[in-house]
Amino acid sequence: MATWLSRVGAASMRRAWLVIVAWAALLGGVLGGAFALGPNMQESFAIPGTESQEALDHLASVFPQVAGSSVQIVFQAPEGELVEDHRDAIQQQATEIAGVDDVASVVEPWSEYASAQISDDGRFAYTQVQFEPQGSGAKPAGLADLVATADSPRADGLTVEFGGQVFQATSVPISWVEGLGVLFAGVVLFVTFWSFLAAGLPLLTALIGVGITMGGVLGASALMTVSNSAPLMALMIGLAVGIDYALFILHKHRTQLARGMGIVESGSLAVGTAGTAVLFAGLTVVIALVGLLIVGIPFLSVMGIGAAASVAIAVAAAATLLPAIMALLGERLRPKAGSRAARLAERDVDASPTLGMRWVTGITKRPVLAIVGVLAVVGIAAVPAASLELALPDNGREARGSTQRIAYDLLQEGFGDGTTGPLVVMADITQVTDILGVLDDISADLEEIPGVDRIGSAFPDETADTAIIQVIAETGPTDHATAELVRAIRDAAPDIEAAHDTPISVTGATAVQIDVSQRLQDALLPFGLVVVTLAIVLLLLVFRSILVPITAAIGFVLSVLAAFGTVVAVMQWGWGAELLHAEAGPILSFMPVLLMAVLFGLAMDYQVFLVSGMREAHAHGHSAVSAVRHGFAANARVVTAAALIMFFVFFAFVPEGMAMIKAIALGLAVGVAVDAFLVRMTLIPAVMTLLGERAWWLPRWLDRALPDMDVEGESLGRHRAALAWAADAGGHLALDRLRPEIDHDLPGSASWTVIAPRGAVVRLDAPFVDRQRLVHALLGDIPARGGAHVGGAALPGDVSTLRTRIGLADLDLLGVGGHGESAHDAARGALALRSPFAIGPVLDRRATALVERAAAAAGTPIDASAPLARLAPLERAAVLLAIAMERGPSLLWIDGAAGAPAGVARVAARLAGDDVTIVTSERSPEAHGRAAIDLAPADAAVEDRATASDSDQTDTDAAPTEALATTGADR
Repeated sequence: MATWLSRVGAASMRRAWLVIVAWAALLGGVLGGAFALGPNMQESFAIPGTESQEALDHLASVFPQVAGSSVQIVFQAPEGELVEDHRDAIQQQATEIAGVDDVASVVEPWSEYASAQISDDGRFAYTQVQFEPQGSGAKPAGLADLVATADSPRADGLTVEFGGQVFQATSVPISWVEGLGVLFAGVVLFVTFWSFLAAGLPLLTALIGVGITMGGVLGASALMTVSNSAPLMALMIGLAVGIDYALFILHKHRTQLARGMGIVESGSLAVGTAGTAVLFAGLTVVIALVGLLIVGIPFLSVMGIGAAASVAIAVAAAATLLPAIMALLGERLRPKAGSRAARLAERDVDASPTLGMRWVTGITKRPVLAIVGVLAVVGIAAVPAASLELALPDNGREARGSTQRIAYDLLQEGFGDGTTGPLVVMADITQVTDILGVLDDISADLEEIPGVDRIGSAFPDETADTAIIQVIAETGPTDHATAELVRAIRDAAPDIEAAHDTPISVTGATAVQIDVSQRLQDALLPFGLVVVTLAIVLLLLVFRSILVPITAAIGFVLSVLAAFGTVVAVMQWGWGAELLHAEAGPILSFMPVLLMAVLFGLAMDYQVFLVSGMREAHAHGHSAVSAVRHGFAANARVVTAAALIMFFVFFAFVPEGMAMIKAIALGLAVGVAVDAFLVRMTLIPAVMTLLGERAWWLPRWLDRALPDMDVEGESLGRHRAALAWAADAGGHLALDRLRPEIDHDLPGSASWTVIAPRGAVVRLDAPFVDRQRLVHALLGDIPARGGAHVGGAALPGDVSTLRTRIGLADLDLLGVGGHGESAHDAARGALALRSPFAIGPVLDRRATALVERAAAAAGTPIDASAPLARLAPLERAAVLLAIAMERGPSLLWIDGAAGAPAGVARVAARLAGDDVTIVTSERSPEAHGRAAIDLAPADAAVEDRATASDSDQTDTDAAPTEALATTGADR
């Protein structure tokens, strides 16, 4: 992965303008498409499979006039007056509303169908308006006309406000306060780089990525139901991770430039090393966010996918767009000699300790004190989490001064808290003869349930098979007691059904929100277990240790609990809420799962950057404590900057953000701060110090079974060392004690050393099994140790390139289809495998030409229709050689169990030309003026001793700083 990413970075830098134009076109296209489609943000908290949603769906089909959106028009008479004094104006408005498009019914306060719609003191009243069903989350077309009818009663002196879910905010408000988060991030970047130019790059790439994400989310809202908060979630997360991911790569690039590395070399290496950790961190966030699909709530799934897309785009921008811009800026990003940035890059932390080194040294000297201190702080912060109450937002959480918020407050003042969120009980009356009597009896039973304030209207549909009963609770829709009332009604449902032979179910907007909150609360623990387990597995793969992943996962849990506790204390209990322009109340239902998903990826990000440095230092010979100090000091500065940026960006969405976003933003800000500064930079070093060498313990069987994730970029270091060796070794084919590892533990296993120039003929003198293992090691089919390159493409990083450069002619091959296949068909079948979309006549012509070339090279006619198995050995070999040369390889490998027939090298030379190196097992190959080289396996015991003596040097020099070789050279 690291090698591949380094190539992506190098390609982006060499084609900088192409990459930048592609990103600009993508940004313009997505934003243009979003504006063309017209954003249409909608709130829909539908949740399939719950009793409330199933009942609501049933009402939509049999009782559509009560299943659509509802609006409450709330009136307040002036001080000293009654709404009765304004009856004519209110009834006149009701008449106007009846003519509005999509309105199904209007029940004004004095209607015969009204149910206690005038307050006891006579100052408040409301008109109930029901719209026709519009589909999931869609707003009624006549909503604006409805609002316009308020002019007449307002002119009569009444206060008129509108309530209902359809009035919840549909825009994506972004205030100047969010801009302050970006400004603070810029300040942190400047202090990190001491360069305005460098500080602006992460901001630029992050904003481009966020623009693409926002355009995509807003455009998608025209085609599907997208929550109002989804764009802000994508903006907040995409902006934070976009800045951080670019910061990690740019910091690595600038450090390498300060040490004298070349522009493209440094950029590709930065993308290959820091970019690998960025890719891993981004992938964990994406997996966790996409994991929200398992909760089974559509609006949350859309929100998770939008946020995951923002993270994926941020990773892509950091790996491609950022290197392209770095290439254009070139030397201007290199810190000037003697500058603060240059001194920081060249600083010896042992001779001149940094703040990070001093911090970690203090921790490693008193690890127990550090652990106790962190646990005490986090434990206190987490205490309020035990009182976490979840609910979905209603108009009571809307901005003060908005019509829906004023209407909400007026209803609660005049009619009680429950009026703002009535419950709807649906009854199946198909088996009932005395419908009105049964409805009265059910209403009386419901009124006896504790928590019910009163029973509102109760009436059947036109076909007399379904009826609804409005239940007004004593408490508001987000109150925990209202949720208990819903459960109490459902518990009483069997008895009511048995008494009246009428099944009932609870539905309505309030019940749906309660069910969504309950589903989310039930999913919280399983989702947390999945995330923690995923953290352990991923870190097990990365660090190849048992204890490091466990301590990291425990730290993540501590961070989450501290974030939950802080959010409860501020947003639910109201501690300091006024300072943040927030109101105390239940926590947003999907805040916990979203916070865990996002914080998981960010925590793993900090863990990888800090502990990978410790692992690298330990692998290079540092003691356990010294590795902790040096690994921490190497990355503390950039992790501190990344955490501060995250904190400022997230916290900026708290004071003036949407009510739905405030709790999430606060939780993420606190979670990032706790995880980075208390857990990763204090607790983890202390724990690693106490664990000592045991921190890196892993059973041998598990070490062999685990794949190598190579997040630190070790494979890139080995590949760079291999390329440097290839450049020094010279020759077209070079092997340096190359030894297939499949034979490593077997006596007599073969290793190979040779340097052959381009166009040479190499005689391979060894048993067939050793020859086969050697070529398949070169092709990357089996692992090998030692050095090898063909034309500058070196193992292990250039396997795909090597496969295109090596043509293998297996002389035992008797055709693709079997022994009876003709030479023409064998050639045609091989060509078809390489060109699967070529048409038949083209393949026939190419196959005929190939057989003719083989005949010319062999110097004898070849019957193309004759079975391949019946051709003379040299003729058959010529056909197979021609097939192998079809791809134009620079190295032709000729082999077979029975050995090569005499004259094969001569035929191969004619087919290949002077620039192709030939390896053959023919006993006396004809060189025809070429260099003739013998290649035989070396003595195994001698090679083992040589390899053992060099192993330490190989480990410590795994990542030389020589310039990257051009793998496409010397083709």
